[in-house]
Amino acid sequence: GPMSAGVDTIAFFDALADEMNAHAERFTALGEAEMIVVLVMGRSDGDFRVRLDFESLGCSGVVEADDAQVSVADFRLEGPLDAWQAMFDDVAANGHATGPYTINSLALMGDRICCQGDDPMGLDKFSRFNQTLQEFLDGARHLAVGAS
Repeated sequence: GPMSAGVDTIAFFDALADEMNAHAERFTALGEAEMIVVLVMGRSDGDFRVRLDFESLGCSGVVEADDAQVSVADFRLEGPLDAWQAMFDDVAANGHATGPYTINSLALMGDRICCQGDDPMGLDKFSRFNQTLQEFLDGARHLAVGAS
């Protein structure tokens, strides 16, 4: 049935991974991606952090990230929960993130959601693969996402 999990839950990202893995054809044109991404959603009661592993044309792993997993990420995207919610609201409204709500635009602006990383090679993967990550996140259009 429809999913009402908030965007700051492992259930939500598990559903996004299932969506990606069921529709490799959406990712073929973007090419294969190899990256480990950590998304950080700032919350007053403690941040939500999820590690996403991408291999080939799929998402091979979704886990709540502890400090050790954050340190192995190629890059992190960090921002307050309401900024992430606004992005997913835009996806729900338009079928994909538009204009200022794409992760590329958000990271370029850097005032709401910023891209962080300690390794230049890892950060380079954001430039190379952010379209794959965007398409993964845009998969939320197929989920019924309740605002928290």
